[in-house]
Parts: sequence; structure tokens; C-alpha cells
Amino acid sequence: MQEKTKNNNNLKPWQNKMHEVIYEAHTPAGKLFDIVLLIMIIFSVAAVMLESVPSIFKKYGEELIFVEWFITILFTVEYIARLICIQKPLKYVFSFYGIIDLLSLLPSYFGLFFTETHSLTIIRTLRLLRVFRILKLMRFVKETNLLIKSLSASLPKITVFTFFVLCLTFILGTVMYIVEGPESGFKSIPVSIYWAIVTLTTVGYGDIAPITPLGQFIASIIMLTGYAIIAVPTGIVSVEIAKQEISKKIFTRTCPSCTKEGHDSDAIYCKDCGSSLD
Repeated sequence: MQEKTKNNNNLKPWQNKMHEVIYEAHTPAGKLFDIVLLIMIIFSVAAVMLESVPSIFKKYGEELIFVEWFITILFTVEYIARLICIQKPLKYVFSFYGIIDLLSLLPSYFGLFFTETHSLTIIRTLRLLRVFRILKLMRFVKETNLLIKSLSASLPKITVFTFFVLCLTFILGTVMYIVEGPESGFKSIPVSIYWAIVTLTTVGYGDIAPITPLGQFIASIIMLTGYAIIAVPTGIVSVEIAKQEISKKIFTRTCPSCTKEGHDSDAIYCKDCGSSLD
């Protein structure tokens, strides 16, 4: 067993220690690291939002730019550290969190290579991708894995339900086009379907409204149906969440080889790639 563990874990002691701090949220050092990173993300997102306010940027523009670059450098160091302390860095690079981390870093560095010329003004919009850092908050919520697994298990049912709702809107839109006609604003079937979607989702913009008694009666039925439809996907996901909570407790241990999360606290090997977790 010791020989297998040695072959599966080729990281050096300092890399294992770094992996424990960066990836393992159940350790004191890992919790501290996550808290600091969480604060940095909040500051970064706040800076991005404040930069979009002309009056604030005019007065505190230099300070905001300094904060942004300071946080960008810290996130760059963190990104490199995450690659160093795992056996297969490409696994992290192409993972969900790896892509998010990269998207949050690139816009700031793009700004160094593109000048503020009129022809390249569109490049500045890439800086807004820094707001993707807020998705990094997901890794600090233990229940995120539970929610993702529940949504994944609910996907077939939700897909069938969505297809049913789509068919329903096509039918109701066509019926309203026949009942009301162009005189009431239902100028075409696509426009009528748009009205059916707005009404069924209980948004009700009011830009199109039925005039005839029959049309108003059908609209009332659609509105009441909309409230019932909203409850269906909620119930589907809630049932799957309950199943996940009953079936297994979620842990934050991360494999140093493939970065797979959710291992039991007493697990020795990764359930995905078989590498040692020690």
C-alpha cells in the first residue's frame, strides 16, 4: 500500500503542504486562505462596479486602479500556486474554476498591450470579464456541490418540463392570434407567442393585452397556470436536494492529482482517478 501511495502521489512535501492550504478547506490553514481569498474577491468585484460610476472614478480612479492591479497580482500568484501543487496542472486549467480564474485575470493584462485608440475601444469591454471572479465564491460554499449534483440529477425532468411549457406557449400563442387578431396587437403568431411567454411567466409587460371577453378569459387561465408551472421545477430540484442530503454528506477534500472534490473524510484514495489523497 505504501508503494502504491508513493507512486500515486509524486508531489514533494512542500507541494503537499501548499495543496493542503490552497485546496483543503477543512484545515485551519485552508480556512484562513479561503477567507483571505474571499475578501480579495469581494474587494475586486466592488472595484469593478465602482469604476463604472463616472463621478467615483473621476475622484478615486488612481486608487481603484491600484487596488485592481494589487488584487490581480495576488490572483495571478494564487493561480500559479494552484498549478504548482497538483500533479496534473492541465486538469485544473480546463476545469470550471480554472477557466473562471483565467477569465478573471486576462482582461487586466490585455489592457497592457492595447492602447486606448478608437479602433480598439471594443477591447476595453473585455475588462468587464473581471466580474467573473464572483463565480469563484462558489468554491467557498460547501453546499455548492450538493446543488450542482441536484441540478444534474434533475436535468432530464426539467428538460421534459421545459419542452412541455414550450409547446404550451406555441399553442396558446396561436389560439390568442386566432381569437384576438391584429386589431388587438396580436399582429402575428410569433408576437402572440411572445405575449404567451410573458403572461405565462407572470411578468406581464402590458405592451399587448387582449380586448375580447374570450381573450381575457384565456389570458386569466394562462396567468393562473403560470403560478402552478413555477412551482414544478422548484419541487423537482427540492426532491433531488433532499435525496442528495440523505444519501451522502458532502466533504471538501480535494484530490491533488485530478482536483476532484467531495471525498469522504476517511477516504484514502480518489474515487475518480485512484490517486492517494494523503
